[in-house]
Amino acid sequence: MLDGLNRSPKQLPAWLLYDRQGSALFDAIGEQPEYTLTRLEKELLGRQAQAIAEALPAGSLVVEFGAGSAEKVSPLLHAIDEPSYLAIDISAEHLRDAGARLQERHPSIPMLGICADYSQPLDLPLPKAWQSKPMVGFFPGSSLGNFEPHEAINFLQRIRQLLGESAQLLIGIDQTREPALLEAAYDDKAGVSAAFAKNLLLRLQRDLAIELDPEPFSYQATWQPDHQRIAMALVASKLQIWTIGGSNIAFVAGEALITEYSYKYAPSEFLALAAQAGWQAAKRWCDAADHFSLHLLTQGDDARINT
Repeated sequence: MLDGLNRSPKQLPAWLLYDRQGSALFDAIGEQPEYTLTRLEKELLGRQAQAIAEALPAGSLVVEFGAGSAEKVSPLLHAIDEPSYLAIDISAEHLRDAGARLQERHPSIPMLGICADYSQPLDLPLPKAWQSKPMVGFFPGSSLGNFEPHEAINFLQRIRQLLGESAQLLIGIDQTREPALLEAAYDDKAGVSAAFAKNLLLRLQRDLAIELDPEPFSYQATWQPDHQRIAMALVASKLQIWTIGGSNIAFVAGEALITEYSYKYAPSEFLALAAQAGWQAAKRWCDAADHFSLHLLTQGDDARINT
């Protein structure tokens, strides 16, 4: 943590945003009118679930990274023949509640939840009956954009190694579009995005006993065209000193604490990045305006692109 706070600009790991309150606020962001990503992805998954299922093996084990509310996977589980489901999420309480709701909706589908930081190396403690199942990774929400590009490549490599050589990956990718639309999506009029970011400060106070004053910080979401990303930040309005153990961290007026980045990729840019991690394009689905894509990735020389 101190390493991140001594950077310029200062930045903390994004997983700190996702305590119980943060996870609930994140779900609420997806309901805001400016944030079209969630609706586009849900509509696309609902409309194309059968086509996606036809590209996957029967009896697939769907492994969702960052399951959150676990709502997006439901159409896939309905369409796939005899699936099993493994949810991975950083928030244990959120994972338990979401898993219970999903199991009620699909009572005959075997399900398991693992509380873990999926951005770090991990193991899958699979039941013996699941170990021979075809593996399908599911990473919705364009969450790959929260990684720096080199980190995204490393993450995609870890998924490939974790799931095995014959695995496939279904991933959602938000694409570049008008900066005003992107900035509005991450700074909604209702202030939910701002509350999500500021909840980080409350968590630092409560869970990590950091001495700080959350009031002098305002929220900003800014499109950075040179990096093709939205930068989400809490900006100090006056000098403040944080006390962490025996260390003091100073914020001067106007200084930003980056809470998250969200990179946006054109389809060709994303596929070039995925190729560096050993994945190849198999199929792609997009919305009518081509703002959002679902990519099915595979491994092997016989993969081909279908758009």
